[in-house]
Amino acid sequence: MTLSDESQQVQRRIASCQCGAVTLELVGKPIVAATCYCQSCQRAGAAFAALPGASPVVGADGGTPYVLMRKDRLVWQSGAQQLQEHRLTPDSPTRRFVARCCNAPVALEFTKGHWLSVYSARLPEAERPAPEMRTIVGDRPAGVELPGDIPNYRTPSGKFMWRLLTAWAAMGFRAPPIEKTEGWTH
Repeated sequence: MTLSDESQQVQRRIASCQCGAVTLELVGKPIVAATCYCQSCQRAGAAFAALPGASPVVGADGGTPYVLMRKDRLVWQSGAQQLQEHRLTPDSPTRRFVARCCNAPVALEFTKGHWLSVYSARLPEAERPAPEMRTIVGDRPAGVELPGDIPNYRTPSGKFMWRLLTAWAAMGFRAPPIEKTEGWTH
């Protein structure tokens, strides 16, 4: 959804779990919309898909679509207390948040980072930004051929890293913990 006045447009999207108990407002333009093919995303996605009532976040091609947002542009509107943290290993620098109410994966956080990767499936289909790139495609399942409609990068690309860096600079090189984002009540 795009709200506008005469001077500028501010994009506002609402991400939610399947049952709607957890809602997160994304304000402004995403850092990037990308699909990740790394082994960690595939492993976590398979574990989440096995939860009762959960909908898949990993596509048939092994990719997980995300919308990366600056943490200072997130507003937890409801349900943060419903989020459960999942890590692939106890010392993993990434943690994924799943809504306990309906087992819907909501987002992934690199804990030292300044962004939150929101699962694209948590946004209404009409409001999902189109993926701009595929990353870590070297980890895709054997036999999967990817189209050339957007760039396919074997590793995080310079363009991807530049987007993260410019977003971090715009935040004053701060990396607030997700618990410090507006509306977080976990």
